Amino acid sequence: MASAVEPDDILVFGTIPDSLPNSTFICFSLPMSQNNGIFYSSNPLTFVFPLLLLQMSLASGAILLTFYLVRPFGHPIMFAQILGGIIVGPSLLCRIPGFLQTIFPIKSFLLLDVVSAIGNMFYFFLIGVQTDVSMLKKVTRKTFAIGFFTVAVPLILTIGSSMLWMHFTDPNAKNIDEHPVIAEAESVLSFPIIAYYLSELRLINSDVGRVALCSSMVSTLCGFFVVTSSILWSQSGADTLLFFQSVGYGLAFATLIFFFFGPLLLWEMRQILVGHPLKQGNMIVLFLAVLVSGFWGHCFGLNINLGPLLCGLLIPSGPPLGSALVEKLDIITYWMLMPLFFVKFGLTIDIFALNIRTYSKVQSLALLGACGKFLGAFISALSYQMPFKDAISLGFVMTFQGIIEIGLFKLLQSGKKIDGDSFGAMCISLLITTGIVTSVVRYFCNPSRWYMVYRGRTLMNSRPNSELRVLVCIHDEENVPSAINLLEALNPSKQNPIAVYMIHLIELTGSATPLLIPEKKTRRLSSRTNRSGPVINAFKNLEENHGGHVSIFPFVAISPPHTMHDDVCAIAFDKGTSIVIAPFYKRFHANGTLQSSRKAFKVVNQNVLDKAPCSVALLVDRGALKTLSAIWSCWSSCDVVVIFLGGADDREALTLGTRMSERPNINLTVIRILYDGDFPHNYMEDWRLDNEIIYDFQTNISENYCAKYIEEPVMEGAETASVLRTLENHYELVVVGRRHNVMSPVLSGLREWNENRELGVIGDLLASSDFLGNTTILVVQQHTEYGPDD
Repeated sequence: MASAVEPDDILVFGTIPDSLPNSTFICFSLPMSQNNGIFYSSNPLTFVFPLLLLQMSLASGAILLTFYLVRPFGHPIMFAQILGGIIVGPSLLCRIPGFLQTIFPIKSFLLLDVVSAIGNMFYFFLIGVQTDVSMLKKVTRKTFAIGFFTVAVPLILTIGSSMLWMHFTDPNAKNIDEHPVIAEAESVLSFPIIAYYLSELRLINSDVGRVALCSSMVSTLCGFFVVTSSILWSQSGADTLLFFQSVGYGLAFATLIFFFFGPLLLWEMRQILVGHPLKQGNMIVLFLAVLVSGFWGHCFGLNINLGPLLCGLLIPSGPPLGSALVEKLDIITYWMLMPLFFVKFGLTIDIFALNIRTYSKVQSLALLGACGKFLGAFISALSYQMPFKDAISLGFVMTFQGIIEIGLFKLLQSGKKIDGDSFGAMCISLLITTGIVTSVVRYFCNPSRWYMVYRGRTLMNSRPNSELRVLVCIHDEENVPSAINLLEALNPSKQNPIAVYMIHLIELTGSATPLLIPEKKTRRLSSRTNRSGPVINAFKNLEENHGGHVSIFPFVAISPPHTMHDDVCAIAFDKGTSIVIAPFYKRFHANGTLQSSRKAFKVVNQNVLDKAPCSVALLVDRGALKTLSAIWSCWSSCDVVVIFLGGADDREALTLGTRMSERPNINLTVIRILYDGDFPHNYMEDWRLDNEIIYDFQTNISENYCAKYIEEPVMEGAETASVLRTLENHYELVVVGRRHNVMSPVLSGLREWNENRELGVIGDLLASSDFLGNTTILVVQQHTEYGPDD
């Protein structure tokens, strides 16, 4: 069993050169916590509390600096935390004469250990909060097989090799019994670490990421069973009765946690679900539960982190409670308390003092374990017809290790299963392996490549008199009216039906597991998806009011903003949509001033524009509608204008406008802004294509009295702005292309004022203008053709 504070760490710390030579007992005065100040000739570093503050600052600063140094190489923060802890130790900074004795004297080590243990408790509590236990329901035969063999294969390879090694080694050799223990530790993996790296590498929403999450859940359970059984059996001295007695203590403790804290957490959830805000008192109760569960675990002789982990698992991940807890605890846990944990283990590692033979032994077993995990996942995935490249990516993903594995190594060291040299070698091996695998995974796993197509999916390429497939993204209820009005304007009819794939994007907070839920699973909405009810109902009403001309297929996506585009792109690719309509992350007042901004969705807008497998349109709201009541009546008769400067995006915008002009109650105006001068020869091809589509448009509207075409010759950007000002408040919708020739004279002087680059020069000018009133703006980007290597 593991204790809360490990006094043996002091003895381990004493092995650092010149830190504690030939000492057994340490005496110091704990009451010396605060000093009188340097003006009274008092050295603050001789007092425990000021020294602790300096140590916390040094630990957090070293990790932050290390993160900035490794970030260009694509390594996440956990890699920097592990490396930063080693850098502060005797491997680098503590080699400076006097640094170790001044900043990390023996008298401060006990308090350092206590604070890092508290940080570890809250870290495991957050792991439990962010773990979605309901994922076990999603485990299939495929993910179970992958998860099981990802643990079984490395166990067979490493333990078999260690036994063979022991057979050909002198039985009296030093630390010969460590081999099976190290082999076992190097063969297991943890779900939270896999989820963390998938999120950091922005793969958590990909097909590989979803399989890896479910499979790693199975692997974690298998690994937990193997490691726990092995530790308990070893501690019981091969006594069967004592072994089952220890297991009984663990089960009794888990039962106590669930029956005592379960009703308490259920009451907390009811307080939130009935509309009560999460009060400070509720938070304090939960924090006390973490501390009490840790105390109880210590009383039962169990690891102090087990209680907080079980408490976290009882809390539903995601909003409202899980998100609030993560928001409150994230910074203080990860950037104030946990850095002390990394520095504490880093202080016991001196890479220059490692025994070469010990390191070679550990590195060989670690390499075998990593190869076993790769082969177990790779072969199992191939046997279930997973694509070859995806299987390779999955195999590498399943080899990640992190802080939980370091905690396991530390537990083995505290239990005298491995010595300090082996512990240091295992940590160095983990760091090297994780660094290499991170780079390999970044190279192999690029989700955007999976959405590439050889032929551009655009409105221009859509066949006439056929179903138009549209993907509509919704951030919140405020986006619904404008989106539905736009779908109405696309003229759904018997000859030109519309299939709408609606995806409600919800930011993932307080959970490690993203969700993509089809509508059939949202009929009974959970606490995480109940916000989607009004949105789905509004689109269902649209479908019912059009008698089969509009088909709605709703989805709910809960994921981090930086990977949210993967859900959008995956649906657009699988369903073969021609255009993605997404709300712009900013909302403007009628006078052009900013009304609200959801910066988390800024990255979503940009990633969708960069990686979508079809055309994209950003819908900019200027305060037209704010309720869900009068959605269709406001556009019973409306005026639409297309601003045409030329280029692929403007041609796509004109195609969209032409489709709208087929609706009887829409009056379409196309304003072409022409350069009144000599046109450069290198742009003649675009000029020819522009003239062709304008000619086709004029031919199509020859008998349409609700459509008209206007040409406006200009010489510079100021004249272009004057043309745009003539729009004033005459139109309900303005459609414009996003990208234009940046060297075009018609945009001179306007490019410098482009603040919202997602909208392009003209779109940004219109969105922030004070002369359009409540006009809605649609900025269109055409999907261009490219190959798989682009």
